[in-house]
Amino acid sequence: MSTPHSHIPPLEVRERAACMCDHGDTCSSFAPGHALHLIQARLASATPSEWADAIVEASDARSGFVVVRTLTDSAPIALWNGTGAAAAATPGTPVALHERYHVLAVGGQRFNVVQG
Repeated sequence: MSTPHSHIPPLEVRERAACMCDHGDTCSSFAPGHALHLIQARLASATPSEWADAIVEASDARSGFVVVRTLTDSAPIALWNGTGAAAAATPGTPVALHERYHVLAVGGQRFNVVQG
């Protein structure tokens, strides 16, 4: 004989979840501008012809914004990342930008960025 299971209703979420990088910890989100997802990194690596070389024009580690200028058209592109791209990409640093998959390469480091 089986006993009936009591159904426990789900709790209502009352506040937006905040990423841990907002509090100075390791990023816990794969949303644009947060942690780089493995699939995102692999897709960017699998399409090498879509990388654009650029130079960092400005960066602000406090706000997370980086402004780069591509070498092909010198257009300024404002990017945001919450995991430290602005600290790694100081002005004058050569970088590579993969606009299709939103990846910024600074040396051997890769960052998930969002245009802002």
